[in-house]
Amino acid sequence: MSQPDIPFPQSPVLPTMVDEKYVIQFSCHKGIGCWNACCSNIDISLTPYDVVRMKTRLGISSTEFLKDYTVPYEMDKDSIAGVKLRPVENGTACRFMKPEGCGIYEDRPTACRYYPVALLSMRKQDEYVDRDSYAIVKEDHCKGHEVKRRIAIADYRKEQGLEEYDELARGWRQLVLKKQSSGPSIGKPTLRSRQLYFMACYDIDRFREFVSAESFNKLFDLPQEEKAALLVDDVALLQFAFRFLRQVLFGEESIALNAEAAQERLAKVQEKRLIEEREAAKKRAMESEAEGDEGFD
Repeated sequence: MSQPDIPFPQSPVLPTMVDEKYVIQFSCHKGIGCWNACCSNIDISLTPYDVVRMKTRLGISSTEFLKDYTVPYEMDKDSIAGVKLRPVENGTACRFMKPEGCGIYEDRPTACRYYPVALLSMRKQDEYVDRDSYAIVKEDHCKGHEVKRRIAIADYRKEQGLEEYDELARGWRQLVLKKQSSGPSIGKPTLRSRQLYFMACYDIDRFREFVSAESFNKLFDLPQEEKAALLVDDVALLQFAFRFLRQVLFGEESIALNAEAAQERLAKVQEKRLIEEREAAKKRAMESEAEGDEGFD
């Protein structure tokens, strides 16, 4: 086990990282003294798969869900965004909390399923795979740690249905890790790149419209059979979204381009760049002339 830096001195996450064989002592059940305490003061980040599950459960579009049930936040300054579950109006409690427990228990978010374990995904700069480690969350109000029930993290993940949740969010976690580990080599994402990332990851119904658009079909040579399957399956479309973002943000090509359309687009980009360079040169020339004129005063 290793000891990472503690990002927040008062954090309830213990700094020791452990693997899936680590045995925890924990149980959360109705009747325990702290029942619903966690849900009364939430700070829950959502994965893209969480959004798909919850918006489907509520029978609304992803656009409506994001507007009514979430708040965006920056993962890093001037970088890609995440979303958190919005609490009740003028309060801190989860909107799905009921006296008997979670009102959407079967579709509850990843973070809720993991508690009191925290998933830590990491990737070294010279590696191409992400590694999962875990940390233990211990909060003063939680009585679950006092219950004498021992279970390995691997078994706890199975019990909580996390294998499916983690697998379907893996592509998203890899995108986040890639952006964080690339740093200055990739540079600050443009506003358009950030908007594209947010739509593809979280607003799956808008992304479906994007993939259906004529402009997308003109540029990307996606087989009609594959495209038809994507457009009727949120989960499959989400996995495609991660591929799409790796291609447009990091140049990892896995979706074929229409050669003629790609060449046309490249020509437009080059033309725009040439115009910008000419305007910059003209501006520098004018500034030089102005400085020269000042020298004769």
